[in-house]
Amino acid sequence: MKRIIETDDAPAAVGAYSQAAGNDSLLFTAGQIPMTADGNLLDDDPIENQTEQALYNLDAVLDEAGASAEDILKVSVFLEDINDFDAMNEAYADYFDDQPPARSAVEVSALPKGVAVEIEAIASLEDEA
Repeated sequence: MKRIIETDDAPAAVGAYSQAAGNDSLLFTAGQIPMTADGNLLDDDPIENQTEQALYNLDAVLDEAGASAEDILKVSVFLEDINDFDAMNEAYADYFDDQPPARSAVEVSALPKGVAVEIEAIASLEDEA
């Protein structure tokens, strides 16, 4: 059965989507951008700060679902400029200490609200046996 995840600790959805949706096994997050829960957009901040905020939002959604960064299986990172990859990767590496998940990082022509990065994830919700 599908379960919808919503938290006030991350920016509210600005369209016809949920912050995350899942079932008993998997959680799929919507893309998280560098916007605070109260709507402060960090579009002019350096890519490192934007990445940290997007990951903070991702963490808030995971927490609401009863998961954590350790449960993430796959991450997709969308960059407005692939030349930001190294700087984004430094901030990203700080978030995933041990055993990072699989990841894709791609350049796109534009992102919502003019931000430089958007991050989404797939996490496991199954308890370890």
